[in-house]
Amino acid sequence: MSAAPLRLSLCLMTWNEIVGCKQDVPSLPLTAFEEVFAIDGGSTDGTIEYLTERGIPVFQQETRGYNGAYISAFHHCTTDALVIFHPKGSIDPAILHTFRPLFDAGNDHVIASRIIAGSVNEEDSNLFRPRKWFVRGLALIAAILWCRKGNMIWDVLHGCRGMKRAAFTRVDVLPKGLSVDIEMVARGYRMGLRQTEFPVAEKPRPSGDTHFKAWPTGKALLRYVWAELQRPAPR
Repeated sequence: MSAAPLRLSLCLMTWNEIVGCKQDVPSLPLTAFEEVFAIDGGSTDGTIEYLTERGIPVFQQETRGYNGAYISAFHHCTTDALVIFHPKGSIDPAILHTFRPLFDAGNDHVIASRIIAGSVNEEDSNLFRPRKWFVRGLALIAAILWCRKGNMIWDVLHGCRGMKRAAFTRVDVLPKGLSVDIEMVARGYRMGLRQTEFPVAEKPRPSGDTHFKAWPTGKALLRYVWAELQRPAPR
């Protein structure tokens, strides 16, 4: 007997992203998903109203912080797997069609990569690329410490990704902090999950600044790596 078709959800993760939403939402392949909703971190710029008017349910995250947003997203997910997309105008929504075939191929964790061959990083036109180099360095550290089989993941910090709901439960991410993206990769290594990534083209966001400032975010992520060395292996 063949397995039942995978049911897939799409979560838009927002916090004052009205400009990006107006650019991305009209192009979202909503019919490619069995469920679509948004997790909002407390927008005051009309993001919530914009999404609601377009029939996308919006839930406020139960716990503050980036990890809390992911936990809330998987809490509201009722299907087999969840894809996270940040509608900030920097990634073509058409790439969302790529996730289902990679899940159907048996992967537990799928990442849209700005680092691997065939991808474009917003810093590629610059001589100095601190964010890209930091991501690559962090990826190497995580792989050296925990990758014992399967693919090495290079873009350990891109928020555009998907994971099977049962796998996310087993990963057991920390309830607070901003480590969830690399945590899913590192804990996935330790669990032996099947993880993969595919190339995407990133461009500068059309409005606003990143919510993750480079220096404090970098320090917090390095602290996470040290903390992960002290944690028991996932179930």
